[in-house]
Amino acid sequence: MSVDAQGQTPPVGPLGGPPATALAEVPAVPLLNIANMLTMLRIALVPVFVVILMHDHGHSTGWRLAAAAVFAAASITDRFDGELARKRGLVTDFGKIADPIADKALMGAALIGLSALGELWWWVTVVILVRELGITLLRFWVIKFGVIAASRGGKLKTLLQAAAIFFYVLPFASAHGFWAWLHPAATVLMAAALVATIVTGVDYVLRAFALRRGAA
Repeated sequence: MSVDAQGQTPPVGPLGGPPATALAEVPAVPLLNIANMLTMLRIALVPVFVVILMHDHGHSTGWRLAAAAVFAAASITDRFDGELARKRGLVTDFGKIADPIADKALMGAALIGLSALGELWWWVTVVILVRELGITLLRFWVIKFGVIAASRGGKLKTLLQAAAIFFYVLPFASAHGFWAWLHPAATVLMAAALVATIVTGVDYVLRAFALRRGAA
């Protein structure tokens, strides 16, 4: 049994740890914090984005620009909520669950909306959504053995997807002149995003099986 500098025996709890009173002094992270509020804002912006994107069947230049602005704002919240949570010690179980849900909801809604408007091939949307859902389920499959952290490739994939979708949302299909150059740029970005989506998906699958084998 240890003693402190004054020769006193420090109090211990029933299992040898700090007493309950000491544990109670550690402040709990509030559920309603700036990081979680940004995540909830991103979720709330998803239906707003869809309504604006689909207005006038996507033919209005002004509404498409507004949809692009909403998508950009929602994507920016994804950049800051996790960073704020880590730097300010605001990580919560709610945030861990809600953040990826918000990301998938925003990307999925944008891809489905663009395909419904006939501006993005459905097979591209299906490949990306199947990959995202599959990797999410894969993480739950191996969660008792460890966590598959996001790789640099995974982060690049997310950035490419967001950039490609943003360019597709801009009104290159409903306007001429200045906006015409966006079509090839959007196609190139989406092709790069699709390649990164598939490659990182395979990498995550291999890491998941390696994690299970290592645990076994």
